[in-house]
Order: sequence, then structure tokens, then C-alpha cells
Amino acid sequence: MKKLFGLLAFALIFPLQACAQQQIWQEGTHYEVIADDATAKPEIMEFFSFWCPACNAFEPLVAQMKSKIDDNVKFTKVHVNFMGFAEKETQESATRAMLVGRALKEEEKFNKAIFDYIHKQRASITEMRDLRNIFQLQGVEAEEFDKLAQSFGVNNMVGRNNKNIETYRQHLGGVPAFIVNGKYKAKFTRDMTPDQIVDLVVWLSEQK
Repeated sequence: MKKLFGLLAFALIFPLQACAQQQIWQEGTHYEVIADDATAKPEIMEFFSFWCPACNAFEPLVAQMKSKIDDNVKFTKVHVNFMGFAEKETQESATRAMLVGRALKEEEKFNKAIFDYIHKQRASITEMRDLRNIFQLQGVEAEEFDKLAQSFGVNNMVGRNNKNIETYRQHLGGVPAFIVNGKYKAKFTRDMTPDQIVDLVVWLSEQK
């Protein structure tokens, strides 16, 4: 009988806990609804810039998000080209370099190298040659980098990256910005902890 009462208590408490978790995040305060329908499959898009200090600081949180989301959630970084830190052409070169890293299946490694070059080494990127040098320092031959940078696959990825910018540009007042399931834009308040930022984005990925 005692075991039965325990199971009944759990059954009553669990829905209340789930409800309380949902009530933490409020539309208008912690997220905006930017579309009527969600994408067919769950996805998180992080719009960012290598030149953005906040984006660099967010990298550990992004790693936590990736570790906590379900396996069926696609996480995609979208590099923007409208920041004032560098010329648009230079920013677009950085987008192409990021996608060379993706083609090499080591995107995180090369993204970190670019972030570190700008924010730790305080070095300047003004052209594709600078980005090629970063990859060379990570063991990629110059010829391989150049070949991939102009490949059909990377050109396609650049097109998709820029299409995502075009689609969501009106919702991108700054970066980093997280668009989740094509329907929600995460909003971070000053009183949120890093863990709460991570949990909000993960929670949004579970919403329809």
C-alpha cells in the first residue's frame, strides 16, 4: 500500500514539475515567436561573427548546447556578413573558410583557430590569404584549402549560409542570435546564468 501511495504521489508531482519548467520561459521575455509553423525537423541556427567578442565568449555555451540537445536536433552555425568589424568581402571570406572546415569535418577545430587568431592573438584578417595561413598552421596544405574553398560543395554551403541570413535578417539585430525550429528566437535577459541560457535554447528545440 505504501508503494502504491508513492507511485500516486510521483504521478501527481511529475506533471507539476514539467509545468513549472515550462513556466520559467515566457514568450516576449525569453523568446519571440517569429513564424506560424516550426520546421519539419528540429534545428538550431546560431548566427554569429568571428569578429564578435560576445560570439567568442559564447563558444563554451554552444558546446554545452550541442551536448544537451537530442540527437535528432541539427545545430548549424551561420556566419553573418553585416557586422562593422571588417569589410563585407573579408567577412564573406571567413564564411567560406568556416565551410572549408565543415567540408573537412573539423569545423569546431578550425572555428576555434579563427576565433583565437582574432581574439587571443589580436591579429588581423583582411583577405583569404590570412585565413589560408590559419588553416596551414593547423596542418592543412595551401593547395587543399584553395581547392576546397572553390569547390562545388563549399559553394553550395556558402549559398545556404547566405540564404539563411536573407531569410532571418529582419530578426537579427545583433549576434550571437539563436533561431530555433524556424519559429523561435531566443532572448537572453541580463539576470540569466550561463546554464539558463543553455537550457532555454535546448528547451526551445523541443517545442513545435
